[in-house]
Formats: sequence, structure tokens, C-alpha cells
Amino acid sequence: MGEELGEKLLVNRKEEGEEKLGRKIWVESKKLWIVAGPAIFTRFSMFGVAVISQAFIGHIGSTELGGFALVTTVIFRFCTGIQLGMASALETLCGQAYGAKQYHMLGIYLQRSWIVLFSVTIILLPLFIFTAPILRLLGQADDISAMAGTIALMLIPIIFTFIFSFTLQMYLQAQSKNIIIAYLAVIQLAIHIFLSWLMVVKLRWGVVGIMVSIFLSDCIPIVGMVGYICFGGCPDTWQGLSIEALKNLWPIIKLSLSSGAMLCLELWYNTILVLLTGHMKNAEIAIDALSICLNINGWEMMIAIGFLAAASVRVSNELGRANAKGAKFSVVVTVATSLIIGLALFIVFMLFRGKISYMFTNNPEVSAAVGDLSPLLSLSILLNSIQPVLSGVAVGAGWQSVVAYVNLACYYLIGIPLGVVLGYAIGFQVKGIWIGMLLGTVAQTLVLSYLTWRTDWDDQVAKAATRLNKWSVPSTEETNSSLSTA
Repeated sequence: MGEELGEKLLVNRKEEGEEKLGRKIWVESKKLWIVAGPAIFTRFSMFGVAVISQAFIGHIGSTELGGFALVTTVIFRFCTGIQLGMASALETLCGQAYGAKQYHMLGIYLQRSWIVLFSVTIILLPLFIFTAPILRLLGQADDISAMAGTIALMLIPIIFTFIFSFTLQMYLQAQSKNIIIAYLAVIQLAIHIFLSWLMVVKLRWGVVGIMVSIFLSDCIPIVGMVGYICFGGCPDTWQGLSIEALKNLWPIIKLSLSSGAMLCLELWYNTILVLLTGHMKNAEIAIDALSICLNINGWEMMIAIGFLAAASVRVSNELGRANAKGAKFSVVVTVATSLIIGLALFIVFMLFRGKISYMFTNNPEVSAAVGDLSPLLSLSILLNSIQPVLSGVAVGAGWQSVVAYVNLACYYLIGIPLGVVLGYAIGFQVKGIWIGMLLGTVAQTLVLSYLTWRTDWDDQVAKAATRLNKWSVPSTEETNSSLSTA
């Protein structure tokens, strides 16, 4: 009788434990998708703006398309990568401050980030002003370089919109209020399609029409987010412009530089893959096939970036709350969720292989090349389900400088040299380059996995508290309370 009672108690405890674990996973998953869902949707819309712009320019002329593709791939991506990377410091600061209930600091961090990004954007302006001679020095054709130079000058107002677009998104995201960003992204995409049609097809403004459409559509989410923040959407975290934003900027600059280096080293990695492919035998077919694969990979990366944002917000919030176990648990749930989606997409792309290419081309040679590259595309998609999440964990915890060194070693000392050897020396062509670069990504994923697994989360909580206390300033309410007490 006693044994039966003991067995029943053990079974009941086990069931209760499973129920508690299931409930914890459900609660964490809801918090995860509140950030990841809108973030994924927003990234799809933003990516759509770029695709639509290129499609409309493709109907204007081949020189215009070549100039646009060149300046956006080389100069524009380089500069926006720096801006986005430096803005991601805000994810660490705002996420941890929000978790620690230092709500007033989010607005101050936002304003400090504006100052840092505006200064950096001014420094980057010569790249846009001298785009044509820079591209000529890189060996590009004169007519395409001249067109790229003209387009680059029209991109200058657009590059300044990203100062506010990136930072406002991260500020709202840290508070899990990014559903408003998703709504605004849909409006932006719809208006961009309409304006592009109006200015290119009806008014025949050509490239100027596309640039005006991009600028106006980029301003829409900024106006929407500013309106939402200033008119009651963030009463606790936005207390207006503050003189405190001009103080203690150096720590923000250092973290922003680390964040910029971390992200840029990742973004430029894929660009180098395309540049190396341009020197292959039968380069036209190789580049066409690779561009289709990278296009598919780019759409899938929007999902991965959504989970990167979710991992960053959840980890930073829990560290700010001094909840070490919560931070660790959020990492496990986020990685597991993203990995399940990645496995599903891996199976789909392995099954369909080259058939997917017919969405983009009717050329049987290109389609066959895509089919040949499909296993590598599938592996890239699978890695995308893990690596960006771990990068998001690093951003949430404030490890950007460490990850920058990891990226430099794994991508540029392992991936690219292996790609060159396999592609050129051994003769595997584009497959060899991609295999080498995939091995670099595998190395980076393994190192980040090890670092995450070995992390002492209690120590991370202490570091977050030290950072927040060091950089925090009294809120208006605290200052007024001190004055009244005195």
C-alpha cells in the first residue's frame, strides 16, 4: 500500500512538473512571438520595398538597373550596415533598461543614439559624393559608374532617414511594442508601390521618380512612430527631449562601434561571395544561379532576423530584471523554435531543389545550376535558424565586441580563405567558394554556441546591473522628489 502511494505521488509530481514546464514554454513562446512576429513581417515589407524598386528600375533601362544594383550593393549596403550595426547598441541598452524598470532612460538612450548615428552618417557622406570615381577605380564601366554616381547623390536624403528608422524601431521593440512598426511597414509598402507606379509609369520621371518614392515611403513609418511615441504610446519611456542626451556619450559610442563591427562583418561576408563568383569560369550562369539562391536566402533571412530581434529583446529584458534563469530559458525556447522552422524549410528546399528557380528564370542552364547549388542553399537556411539567434543573444547581453572578433576569425580567416582554395585552387568553382564560406559560418555558430552554453547568467545579470547603474541618470520624478525633500 505504501509503495503504491509513493508511486502515485511520484507520477503526480512528474505530471505537475511537465505541466509547469509546458506552461513556462507557452508563456515564453507568447513573449517571443510578440516580438518575432511583427519583426519578421516588418522585414518582409522592407525587403519588398527594395525588390519593387529594382523591378521598376529594370523597366527603365539596363544602364539604370546596373547603376542602381551597383550603388545599392556596394556603397548603400556598406553604409546602412554600419548604421544598423551601430543602432543595434540601442537593443542592448533599451532592452536592459526596460527590464530594470529604468523607463526614463530609454528615451535618453534613443536621443544619444541619434547623435552618434548622425555624426557617423556625416562621415560616410563622401562615399556617396564620390561614388562614380570610386567605382571607376574598382574597374567598373564608365557609363554604369556615372549612373551609379547620380543615383548615389539621390540616396543621400534616404540614408538620413535610416538614422531615425533603425533607432525608433529598436526603441519600440525593446518594449515589445513593435506591432505598430508592422502596421506602418504595410502602409509603407503599399504607398511605395503606388508612388513607384505613379512616378515611373504615369509621370515618366524615371530613376528620379523611384528615388522620390523611396524617400517618401521611408518617411511614412518615421512619422508614424514619432506620432505614436509623442502622443501617448510610450508615456513611461518618452519624457521629451533631454539635455542628458548630450552627456556620457563615450560609452554609447564604444558599444555602438562594437555593434557596428559585429554586424558589418556579417553583412559584408555574403557580398564577398558574389564578388569572388564574378571571376569564375562561365561567370554569367554562375552569378545568375547564385543571385537566385541568395534572393531566396535573403527572404528566409527576414525570418532569421525576426528571431534575432526576439532573442535580443527577451535576453536583455530578463537580464535587466535580474532574472538569470529567465534569460537562459528564453535562449533555449528561441533557439528551439527557430531551429524547428529552419528544419522544415531545409526539407522543403531539399525536396524541390531546382524547381524553385523557375519562379525567377526560364533558362534551363541557370535552373540546373540552381538545382546543383540547392543542397548548399538548404544548409545555409538551416544555419540561418541558429546563427542569427545566437547573435541576438549576444546583442541582448552586450557581447558585441567579443562576437566581432569571433566573426573576424571565423569568416575572414577561415571561411573566405577556404572558399578561395576550394573554388580556385581545387577547381570546385562557385560550389567551392560557398562550401568554404559555409564552413566559416559553421565555425562561427559552434563558437557562439559554446560561448552561450558556458555563460554564467548570474554574472551577466551583475554586469547588466553595473552598466545600467553607471549610465543611468535620475528621472524627472526622482529629481523633483529630491528637490521637494530638500
